[in-house]
Amino acid sequence: MRSLSSRYYQDEQDLVAMQRLLMDARSSTDDWHYCHVGELQFAFFMVLCHLNPQQHVRLWHDKMGSLVAYAILGEDPSLDWQVSPDHEWSGIEDEAMAWTEARLTDLRGHDPQAWGGPIVSGSRQDSPQRIAFLQAHGFTFRGDFAEVNMLRSLGDTIPAAVLSGGYQVRAFAEGDSVPSRAAAQREVWRPWTVGNVTDEDYARFMQLPGYYRELDVVAVTPNGHIAAYVNGWIDPVNGIGDFGPVGALPAYRRRGLTRAVLIEGLRRMRAHGMDRVCVSTTETNTPARELYESIGFRIVNKYLDYAQTRGDAK
Repeated sequence: MRSLSSRYYQDEQDLVAMQRLLMDARSSTDDWHYCHVGELQFAFFMVLCHLNPQQHVRLWHDKMGSLVAYAILGEDPSLDWQVSPDHEWSGIEDEAMAWTEARLTDLRGHDPQAWGGPIVSGSRQDSPQRIAFLQAHGFTFRGDFAEVNMLRSLGDTIPAAVLSGGYQVRAFAEGDSVPSRAAAQREVWRPWTVGNVTDEDYARFMQLPGYYRELDVVAVTPNGHIAAYVNGWIDPVNGIGDFGPVGALPAYRRRGLTRAVLIEGLRRMRAHGMDRVCVSTTETNTPARELYESIGFRIVNKYLDYAQTRGDAK
């Protein structure tokens, strides 16, 4: 293979390099060939919460020391990899899969209950080479878990959000309680992994490069309780924002609060210089899809979910 070296993740400088890889790659391809930096940010956060990035994130560099690829092995277990356009399908993908399978063999030996399931990965529907690669390695499509990718232009009119009852929509402010924000994440998403977040986890999350407190938008009850929220992420190289996660606590649903935080998020994205925003949801989540469509999002792509049901099929 080319003059490349690989190693494990070391520190936040590596996370910045991973973000830059995605933004630069997107600038030379299109909006969907690479994931958004916001998707990377939250995937990395889940590793930071529950695992050790220095054992679950692998990096590849060229002879000049520039990052050209990364792979993340997360819980469930899940695999994502991203390779820069100049190095795609030159062998890194096979190395990433081999590393993943070897790492999982070790993890399963120590904790078969946690790591015994099949590897889950995925591909946009318009990436035939990635799909073929997954299939060659024994992955099969899981239709029930497909996501729709949606996009909205910020050049279009942003609708008004109408709230009553003393609710307030604003950024997660300096004086707000981090435990309250972490509690909202837990209450919306448990029992899923994304809901398994401690107060300390969320405090660390807020310190990661790429997190903007003014894009962590919340709907607050008259007594100061967080009722709904959206995390916003920006790609300043390409002018595209991303929403996720998005949620409202069960006791506060169907009051227009999720719509309100999304609309406020759109305004803040535009203030940050974004010209479009993306969001994703499972294909079967009709209420979420209809909510996004009601504020101007349209389906533009689909992310297909695959699980490795047998060994390397090559």
